Amino acid sequence: MKIPAEVAKIMSKWGGHSVRLAAARGALPMSGPNLVTVLFIFYHGDNEELKKESLSTLKTLPAQILLSALENRDLHFSIIDLIARCRFRDSAVMEKVLSHPMTGLRTYLFVAKKSSGDVLDMLSHNDRLLAKAADLRQAIIDNPHADKVMKLRLGWVEPEAEPEPAPKPEPKAKEEAKEGENEEEGDEEEDKEDLSKYQQLQEMVVAEKIKMALTGDKEWRTLLIRESNKLVSSAVLKNPRITDGEVLAVAKSRTSSEELIRIILLNKDWVKLYDMKKALVEHPRTPVQKAMRFMNFLSEKDIRELSKSRNVSQVIVNNARRMLMSKKR
Repeated sequence: MKIPAEVAKIMSKWGGHSVRLAAARGALPMSGPNLVTVLFIFYHGDNEELKKESLSTLKTLPAQILLSALENRDLHFSIIDLIARCRFRDSAVMEKVLSHPMTGLRTYLFVAKKSSGDVLDMLSHNDRLLAKAADLRQAIIDNPHADKVMKLRLGWVEPEAEPEPAPKPEPKAKEEAKEGENEEEGDEEEDKEDLSKYQQLQEMVVAEKIKMALTGDKEWRTLLIRESNKLVSSAVLKNPRITDGEVLAVAKSRTSSEELIRIILLNKDWVKLYDMKKALVEHPRTPVQKAMRFMNFLSEKDIRELSKSRNVSQVIVNNARRMLMSKKR
């Protein structure tokens, strides 16, 4: 690990323990990459006080500082791993961690086992990475927070329920038993036809997926909204049977594409909903001007939460703070 001069100076006896303690608390002015390097070194050092303060700082540091550190493409993989372990619930930070070229398999496995919600969803859609690491795929499947659709997408096979033993037919009811056998044969035929929707999806061409996205039921819509092909996923939002709740779930998911957010923004009925405005303000792919316009409709409580949020851009945070200040005057 290359130690920058600024970091080496703090590691030396310059300024004594008080300076190093201030650095461990994030109180010294320095760049994001240098700060996380200092915190990493203190965390792995012998001084218990510095170790404790560094860990606390990493857990509470504003997301923007960590994001600036993660912009450094040469950031050491061990530092990235420590950030992930401290902030694996922070979707904004984890989005950068999961896309960083220096992130190691050890970190991905930790995230696969411990994360939930948007973070787990982001990792489960990294097909390039999953193709290389079977252990990672299995770790996501074993994660109790992984839903059925996510697990099916990764190749999980739902175990079949053991059939109850059929009662022995009475000697006098041979004809009834024969009818029952015929019915069972019919059920087997239906089972073959009723393959799981996920299995059917694997055999569909794009045109068939689009048609099903436009006409299918909720289970089909849940599967197809996650398709990487924009024509397929956007067709789901044009399905006349889609509910406001389903659209809101799309707006709340940080993995939703720019195209999906654009379609939601164009629908006047959807954006009239308060929860939809709030979700769009918080979504990283909503254009900033649109998000700031929706902020004018949010309650003071939600604006206050935005002013402290680590999951939105600094522009949104600053605007929320300005709005709060203007109300105090």
